[in-house]
Amino acid sequence: MEKLSKNQIEQALKKLPGWLLEDEMIKKTFTFGDFKEAFSAMTRIAFECEAQNHHPNWENVYDTLIIKLNTHDANGITQKDIDLAKTIENIIEQS
Repeated sequence: MEKLSKNQIEQALKKLPGWLLEDEMIKKTFTFGDFKEAFSAMTRIAFECEAQNHHPNWENVYDTLIIKLNTHDANGITQKDIDLAKTIENIIEQS
């Protein structure tokens, strides 16, 4: 998978509100009502990550979930990251 240019990433992020480019990763913080809601979202996201064979760097503290995406094999951000971010947004919207 080919690494995206900074311009390509910035254009893609215009369609992904709240996602930021930071340290060669795209990142977003989600806040839920409580730990149970956050963990439930993580579980739904995990199943989709397995289906896409692409896994996030993430951190969960109580009601907050921080997700960071990049493609380790490409040493940067690829279309796989943009696609997974879109999928994550869809999962969160359905919650």
